Amino acid sequence: MTTAGQDLTEQASALLSLDRVDEAKALLAKRLAQDPEDVQAWAKLARCHLRVKEYDKVIEATGAALAIDPEYVDALIVRTYGMRRTTRPDESLAAAQEAVRLAPHMWQSYVALSEALGAWQPRWPEALQAAQDAVRLGPEETGAYYALWKAALLNGRSDLVELGVRETLRIDPTDAWALREHADRQAAAPGVKPKQRAEVYASALAADPGSAGLRLGLDRAVFQMLRGTRWLAVLSLLMAGAAINLFPSDGDAPDLPLPLGRRLYVLALIGVVWAFGAWRRYRKLRAGVQLSVRSLVRRMFWARLVLVQAVLGTLCAVAIAAVPWTDRGVPQVIFWVGLAPTLLTIWFDRPRTR
Repeated sequence: MTTAGQDLTEQASALLSLDRVDEAKALLAKRLAQDPEDVQAWAKLARCHLRVKEYDKVIEATGAALAIDPEYVDALIVRTYGMRRTTRPDESLAAAQEAVRLAPHMWQSYVALSEALGAWQPRWPEALQAAQDAVRLGPEETGAYYALWKAALLNGRSDLVELGVRETLRIDPTDAWALREHADRQAAAPGVKPKQRAEVYASALAADPGSAGLRLGLDRAVFQMLRGTRWLAVLSLLMAGAAINLFPSDGDAPDLPLPLGRRLYVLALIGVVWAFGAWRRYRKLRAGVQLSVRSLVRRMFWARLVLVQAVLGTLCAVAIAAVPWTDRGVPQVIFWVGLAPTLLTIWFDRPRTR
């Protein structure tokens, strides 16, 4: 390979590492037009196709590389994934086994073998062993621990699943899949509240801002937090209704209008409910979660509906408690206006939290 050709291939590799796949393809196409026998360029082109899930083109490019050099290990490794994704497990396994035979010292060969063996359930223990071999050969490689994580999931080895995530984050604290997996596990732990889940996902997003999975997890947690504000409105309505006994029985209701002191007392209780139930909680959220709350309200109709219902219910409660009513008819109507729509949608919008 000439120096100029090597430069083009190295530039393409750098572009691929930055996810600029189309630019990398263009450089490799230029290089292959100059020298169609450049096996390294063919293998890099196959990796470009693999990155964008063009699996048939992966097979074509690796086929061209192996026609030039049947023992080019990188082409065999990439070919393993192309064959695996096009449901050709026998050929995938053959390519991986040949890579291991030619390069038993390379952790990438064993990662490919683990991937290929994952096509057969009876051979999942072998896939796990291959992944463990990859970790042994590449103890500081995140790709080896990713293979371990996948194989451990297949075999139900939760200890190794956690090891894969933990070691990946030790090596690279910004690794996308490990951040997402770690956040999902923390968020799914028993007893974790929506606020805590939101904090977990916000922390992970700070390290990987482009992760759609983490963003979705944060949105779910924030929506669950917003749903909780409606219960504060319901509680406020119940307190206001109880203060004037909206639905009396056996003539035991207090005389109307209520004294000013009692009305102010109920209003103070409503304020305490919101102060401790919402204002104090949201005020102490990290900035990332606060921004997510605002963003979700702008983007999601159900989030806006939740806030409207919480505000409506609370205003109805304030109206019931603050006005010196002389008759219970109007406050009863106000009570149901605030309560009925909220109760009807609390269960209806539950699927939006999933």
